[in-house]
Amino acid sequence: MGTSLREGHELFARYAFPPNELGYCGPESASLDELADRAREFDGAWPYLEAIAAAIGTEPLDPAVVRTYWVGSPLLDDLDPGVLLARLRAAFAGQATGLLADVPTATAHHSFHVCVVYPWVRFLGRGDPATPLRVLQSCRIRWGTVQHVSGDELELVSSPLVYDGRRLELGAPAPEVVRWRKGGSALTAAPAGGDVVAAHWDWVCGRLGDADAEALECGTAATLDLVNRLIAEG
Repeated sequence: MGTSLREGHELFARYAFPPNELGYCGPESASLDELADRAREFDGAWPYLEAIAAAIGTEPLDPAVVRTYWVGSPLLDDLDPGVLLARLRAAFAGQATGLLADVPTATAHHSFHVCVVYPWVRFLGRGDPATPLRVLQSCRIRWGTVQHVSGDELELVSSPLVYDGRRLELGAPAPEVVRWRKGGSALTAAPAGGDVVAAHWDWVCGRLGDADAEALECGTAATLDLVNRLIAEG
């Protein structure tokens, strides 16, 4: 395996591991080292990876493709949103989805899958929104600044999702505790106070440079804008 493809495999595994460990996505009983080799079994992520790869003429596990889906990048602009929307509707036909049937456009970003394709967004307006909001918050890739590290855990300050009955938005920055290591295994090198990192469920997936943090913020903001337009339309 070439260096570039190995990098893509490792990047995919880092972001795919947290939900897979919980049994939410991908193959059962897969080790961290096996996840990328079984990436096609992540039926949520794979259609997006294929779409990005097709648009730029490369492989689905090319590191640029993987980073674009999980974090974001200018490559998102290379996709035809209408073609992507048709691909996603075909890929998820017959599954319970949230707003996929209603959206006029699509983006190949993980936040779109979480907030538009997953059905949880539909439950925000039905009774207590605490549970769907918690799932949406945990499942999205979020960015934050490490305050301090204590053993296998760290305190991260990031902006959580909030819902006021009309809009789904990012709230004021607040602390949360996530793990960066478990049983001696980690998804990233040991973080330090002041690092900006990405988190998925209760794991830190890696450090973010300025460009990556900005791309993740922009991708998330675009998805939330789309969701809130649909919520407003009823």
